[in-house]
Amino acid sequence: MLSIIQAAGWPIWPLILCSIVALALVIERFYTLRPSQVAPPKLIDEVIGVTRASLPSAEVVNKLADNSVLGRVLAAGLRGVIAEPRITEPALRQQIENAGRTAVQGLERYLNTLGTIASAAPLLGLLGTVIGMIEIFGSQAPTAGASGNPQQLAHGISIALYNTAFGLIVAIPALMVYRYFRRRVEEYELIMELAAERLVPHLMRFAVKI
Repeated sequence: MLSIIQAAGWPIWPLILCSIVALALVIERFYTLRPSQVAPPKLIDEVIGVTRASLPSAEVVNKLADNSVLGRVLAAGLRGVIAEPRITEPALRQQIENAGRTAVQGLERYLNTLGTIASAAPLLGLLGTVIGMIEIFGSQAPTAGASGNPQQLAHGISIALYNTAFGLIVAIPALMVYRYFRRRVEEYELIMELAAERLVPHLMRFAVKI
């Protein structure tokens, strides 16, 4: 591996840095976007069951908020009704929607960075290719002699090919994982929207009619 890096020249170092950052982001996102961390399957049913007869205490609401991302969104609705018994349905929906937007922003964290790496890696590989081509042409310059400089020619070819290949090796998996995470975030967003639609009419039973 070290010999490949040496043959690829300095243009490969930005690609190595991109690969390390991309790998760290992928591991972090896989850990963060687990269903148990974001949207436990039976959470909305449990919340509706617990609040069937009365609103929960502040301690229960805080535990719900600490449970998961979806729990924070549902807790925002509960806190809205508890804090303002005369709350209207549009106001309650707005509170839950605001919490949902904040939650989605957290789920999308680092995805733009991963997408940028997927887009930039081929360009960095192309930069290495251009630099390698410059060395190849330099090896054929008149000052290099009639037969050129074979060592410089070989080095230029190594830079061109290795950087192109490494750029694609970084970009292709990064793009695939980026698309996968985007799809997962969209699924979680839909789950939170559907849960909110179930929770709002349920909570409005506890609101004081004006």
